Amino acid sequence: MSTHVAATLATPRAPLTLTTVETPAPAADEVLVRVRAVAINPVDWIIQGASRIIYRWLRTPAVLGSDVAGEVVAVGEAVTRFRVGQRVFGLATGTDRARDPLREGAFQEYSTLLERLTAPTPDDLTDEQAAVFPLGLSTAACALFQPQHLGLRMPGGPASVVPPEVVVVWGGSTSVGMNAVQLARAAGYTVVSTASAENAEAVRALGAEAVVDHRSASAVADLVAAVDGRPVAGAVALGAGSTDACLDVLSQTGGTRLAMASTPVSLASLVGRRHLFPAMLPVFTRIGLATVRSTLRARRRGIRTGFVWGSSLRDDEMGPRLWGEVVPQMLADGSLRPAPAPLVVGEGLGAVQGGLDRQRAGVSAQKVVVRL
Repeated sequence: MSTHVAATLATPRAPLTLTTVETPAPAADEVLVRVRAVAINPVDWIIQGASRIIYRWLRTPAVLGSDVAGEVVAVGEAVTRFRVGQRVFGLATGTDRARDPLREGAFQEYSTLLERLTAPTPDDLTDEQAAVFPLGLSTAACALFQPQHLGLRMPGGPASVVPPEVVVVWGGSTSVGMNAVQLARAAGYTVVSTASAENAEAVRALGAEAVVDHRSASAVADLVAAVDGRPVAGAVALGAGSTDACLDVLSQTGGTRLAMASTPVSLASLVGRRHLFPAMLPVFTRIGLATVRSTLRARRRGIRTGFVWGSSLRDDEMGPRLWGEVVPQMLADGSLRPAPAPLVVGEGLGAVQGGLDRQRAGVSAQKVVVRL
């Protein structure tokens, strides 16, 4: 039996520890990847610190992580797009319900990826750059293109409409936001967004027509002015407070669809506490009340809302199209660039826990990456 090393969550809320696990053979629709770089997302430290109440289905020991880049070392019998030795990057979904976190988690030397959620890494991208894509890109695509969210046409579809429709991205310098700006632009939409003054130019460089300061008291009015009477295809809300702000923008511009990809209250303070109980009670009460209030506001204004689950494309037709067609084509023509920029914080699986802590402490317009 072949084995490898994984950074494992042995029990809920425990620090990651290095353990030896069995190296799996890929299933028919999977590739086995030697992992060379992983990126870290807020959901990783949320799962580590609060899986008992948020990811109640997750059983430990588990391997966390969603963002993988490396090279293929084995392919399943039904795989046609990849070969052994090929560099790839993809979305690991091991922490999802009914998945296997020991086979499919990112934070280990070898991980299995579904062929339909994997793309070839171009020669001009490093593994560290490729690793910033998977979850942010997938979440942005779900928000923009899934019918239950904005339902926009995907890049490569019919020509853009005239007059051009506008997509509002609140939180354009986040990982999801930077990918949403690029995907929406590639699909032929005009994008207006928010970011801090420090990150505004980076968001414009990705294709946003206008970027306003989200900290400004006039941010909503500034976005409405940037829309300038054009039809609004919808909005993507990223970050605490973004939902209500987007509802205000949509109600003033005639938009009727809102995709929400963030909780209304940050979980960072809860995850950092020594004990979840009773600290979780006021936090989740605030989240629940804020969600109900926003939902009622949306209904009164005729705005359709929904929370985005970034890995849900695994089970719909959009996933294979995004990863098999759209992403390779956009990388080839230069309309998709790795964003945010990778912030390499260490090397080896022993550095992953430090990477989680660094991400939770806060980064701006960067993606925490560990090189393996």
